[in-house]
Amino acid sequence: MADNSNLLAEQRRALILDEVRRRGGVRVNELTRRLNVSDMTIRRDLDALAKLGTIEKVHGGAVPVEEARTHEPGFEAKSALELSAKEEIARAAAALVAPGSAIALSGGTTTFALAQHLTAVGPLTVVTNSVRVADVFERAQRQGESTGTTVVLTGGVRTPSDSLVGPVADRAIRSLHFDLLFLGTHGLSPEAGLSTPNLAEAETNRNFVASARRVVAVADHTKWGVVGLSTFAELAEVDTWVTDSALPAEAAEAAREHVRELVLAPV
Repeated sequence: MADNSNLLAEQRRALILDEVRRRGGVRVNELTRRLNVSDMTIRRDLDALAKLGTIEKVHGGAVPVEEARTHEPGFEAKSALELSAKEEIARAAAALVAPGSAIALSGGTTTFALAQHLTAVGPLTVVTNSVRVADVFERAQRQGESTGTTVVLTGGVRTPSDSLVGPVADRAIRSLHFDLLFLGTHGLSPEAGLSTPNLAEAETNRNFVASARRVVAVADHTKWGVVGLSTFAELAEVDTWVTDSALPAEAAEAAREHVRELVLAPV
């Protein structure tokens, strides 16, 4: 962690979170020295991360939260994490899309970021089970920024992450075929593949994978090694994983043994 008093709060908090997870805990006085900011600034950062549920504050510092495999954070909580990484991942993923394609976007904050880049690519047919993603394209159409994209929202039961799941969503997805699927995920690992805490979302994602000619996972480096309750795809089913360049070298090497292509977006 390099000293830099000019880091944005988002960048500083991402560094703090990485350090907490890597070391199993940090002290406030260590962070003030390493990040060259005041004690008060670090305590505010820890308060913000604690409110998101990503760390637990203890006397003099913080330790990681060991989340249950069934815990599913809401969209707002997840959207506040790794903003720079998600933006660069979205930019790199959008470059994979050719006008005229039929694509699918699963739910998630990274696919939400991707949707904002795809409004400039078109015409497209976009199928999604994400209310947030559909809203991005609808807003672009209202503002005259869309390029003839048709959006199909699957319907279904809404999850805490604003995805639509269940039999209605599954039936709609099974009846369609996609050139490209962009898939968000709670976690990735060599053993568990892509996983989620939500059983119904796992089944909906399985249907997405089965209906796609090419599967692209979009997930930042903090998702590596995270395991949710239910696996919905093996790593070998992923054609391309677009992540950020903060992915550790050993993780990148392990991922390349399973996925066909690894894209590291510079952050």
